[in-house]
Amino acid sequence: MAENENPVVVDYWRQLDLFAPDKFRDEVHIIGVGATGSYVAYLLAKMGVRNIHAYDFDEVEEHNLPNQVYRLKDVGKPKVEALREIILEATGIEITAHNEAVTGASKLKGVVFLMVDSMDVRKDIWEGALKFKLSVRFMIETRMAIDNGRVYAILPSNPADIRLWESTLYSDEEAEESPCTNRAISPTVSYIASIAVWKLIKWFNGEDYQKELIVSARPMIIIGEAVAVS
Repeated sequence: MAENENPVVVDYWRQLDLFAPDKFRDEVHIIGVGATGSYVAYLLAKMGVRNIHAYDFDEVEEHNLPNQVYRLKDVGKPKVEALREIILEATGIEITAHNEAVTGASKLKGVVFLMVDSMDVRKDIWEGALKFKLSVRFMIETRMAIDNGRVYAILPSNPADIRLWESTLYSDEEAEESPCTNRAISPTVSYIASIAVWKLIKWFNGEDYQKELIVSARPMIIIGEAVAVS
């Protein structure tokens, strides 16, 4: 049989009652594809989300391998190009790779996952490219330490959501600096990324996605708004 004869077609039938990828039409922009961002991109593609844009200007380094989706052979490659290859091989979906930084002057739309390392960069992107931008329908932002994190999901044009999220911001100087050996481990990364993707699923389905969740692995705790049960 020729190599390209009868190519495999991914069958999403086991998830269709929860998430049908052919009905999801929004662009997804993932800003920062390091630890959490690389896992989010991979999970979304596994679910069949096709219009994914990944932004990062870093290359894969050895210390990225334990807590990001990258492979040994990716060391030295731009992260977005390596991620494009990984996702294409695993899912048949080709994401759009942007080997560049996102700033407040960038044009974004659809769903945005804001996953940069710097709080000051977050605020610059927020003020210029997200806040009150009607083209951006939903924003998900994550913060992470080695065994805990926060996940925010807001509507960037909703004043109440804006007040909530902006009240949680601080500068890079105010951020608590963890030791280099106490920053990220893959179980926490995948945990936070999965919650972030679940927020997208719940928003898409019109469910209560909870604007703020605080999660901890030691002890195992999730703190957030109460969800109304019908």
